[in-house]
Parts: sequence; structure tokens; C-alpha cells
Amino acid sequence: MRDHSEGPQGHEGSQSPESDKQPGVTPPAVWTGRATNRVQWLLAGVGAACIALGIELAVDSAWTAGLAPLVMAVVGCVAAGLLMVYGTLAFVHVAVRVDKDTLEVRCGHIGVPRTRIPLTHVVGADFDPRVTPRQWGGWGYRWRPEKGTAVVVRRGEGLVVRLGDGRTFTVTVDDAEAAVRVIRARLRLLGGGRTASA
Repeated sequence: MRDHSEGPQGHEGSQSPESDKQPGVTPPAVWTGRATNRVQWLLAGVGAACIALGIELAVDSAWTAGLAPLVMAVVGCVAAGLLMVYGTLAFVHVAVRVDKDTLEVRCGHIGVPRTRIPLTHVVGADFDPRVTPRQWGGWGYRWRPEKGTAVVVRRGEGLVVRLGDGRTFTVTVDDAEAAVRVIRARLRLLGGGRTASA
């Protein structure tokens, strides 16, 4: 997926790689990017199958071992299926938006979980060419004390934001280099504003 950057007049475009080194370049009003992992739809299929199995057991069961094992099997199948389906809906893709004040990350089709980071809390942004679920212990919204927080929907390039409290926030997104350039340009503008107002 390619990024969509809206300039001051609402035109789409992206900054050149050199633009983050030029203090006079104005970043686009809004930058948006996405990342998608269609393989996770397989998990949704498995989840739907678990739900169907739970319903089948509840409706047409000839278990002779008693009611308690049947209830446990039905609840277990339905719960596992719902978790898989929710995991797919929540983390099959991620949408990233950077405007003049905020970095916003929305997950899945319903946009939850959602993370909003004010740019005033950001001290830097870096490009990571290879973010993998293995680094973070799996897919989805992850937290590791030694690494920070991440939203990982696929392996590949990602944006790493360094926060003022020493933590980091990583998100897998297509054309992460463009997001880094925009955030760095925004931070320069914010830094200039703070200097001017001091």
C-alpha cells in the first residue's frame, strides 16, 4: 500500500528523502499510511470453525459423559473462536495518521485499539527496515519492558517513535521512511515554535 500525503492545499504527494535535512521544507498537513496482513484472515476462518463446532456440539450432541464436560467443550470452542475472530478484525491492518499535532494509530476495521501520541511528547523518529513478530513475541498490540510498545500486523518496515520518557512506540506501516521525514519536520517546527516563544 502506498502512503497518501495531503499537502497544504489538499494535494497528494510525498516528500523527497532529502527533505528531512532541509529546515525550510514544510511537511504536508496530513500524512497517512497503512499496513495489511491478509494471511490473518486464515485465523478468522479457524475462529469461525471453532464457533461453528461449539454451536454444533450444543445443538446436536450425543455426549454420554454428562452435562459438565459438554458445557466446557461448547464454551471452550466458542470462546477460542471469538478470540481468533476478534484478533483478526482488530489486527488485520493498521492505519497511521500524522497531522500537525498528533501521531494516531488505529487498528483493524473498527479502529480499536487506538493510540494517540501528541508530537510534543516525541523526541525523535527512526526507520526500522525489518520489524518482525518474533522480536515482539507475536502479532498485535505488544509490550516489552526492554523495548517499549509496538503494533505489529506484518513483518517488514516500520516506524519507531522515541518518546520523552525514554520509551519507544513501534508500528509496522508501508513507506515508514516518509512517516519519519514528516515527523522529523514537524518536530523541527515545534522546536522552532518553542524557541520563538521562549
